[in-house]
Amino acid sequence: MIKVGDQIPSMTLTKATAEGPKPVTTDEIFKGRKVVMFAVPGAFTPTCSAKHLPGFVQNIDALKAKGVDEIVCMAVNDAFVMGAWGKDQGVGENITMLSDGSAAFTKAMGLELDLVARGLGVRSQRFAMVIDDGKVSHLAVEAAGGFDVSRAEAVLAAL
Repeated sequence: MIKVGDQIPSMTLTKATAEGPKPVTTDEIFKGRKVVMFAVPGAFTPTCSAKHLPGFVQNIDALKAKGVDEIVCMAVNDAFVMGAWGKDQGVGENITMLSDGSAAFTKAMGLELDLVARGLGVRSQRFAMVIDDGKVSHLAVEAAGGFDVSRAEAVLAAL
């Protein structure tokens, strides 16, 4: 599993935009910037929609005040789903909705969650990290079923 001090893998993800899906590299997102990235097991799922994403929406100004250049929400869903979820949650341009549709990036970081037996395929664990110039400076991975260390408030406290 990726850890504090590690470089983010150089890969391509898909960004949900108003014009449709757009490929974007991890270097474009993370190089020379401070980025908070949080990942959810799935868009439109109960905890993710009721608590996780809304917490970051509510704390955008506080995160930016701590020097964060961008806030990224990532899931192993396609970019169309991520775009629709962002629209549904009212994220606007404040949170970048990233798709890791085949879980390649998630697997490269060692943060995958096997939910095949539950009919959900391979997903991402629930986590939050702070990335400074492409390097992980904070990583918080939830215990199975948990929602504590990856909350926006916990990330704010770590900044």
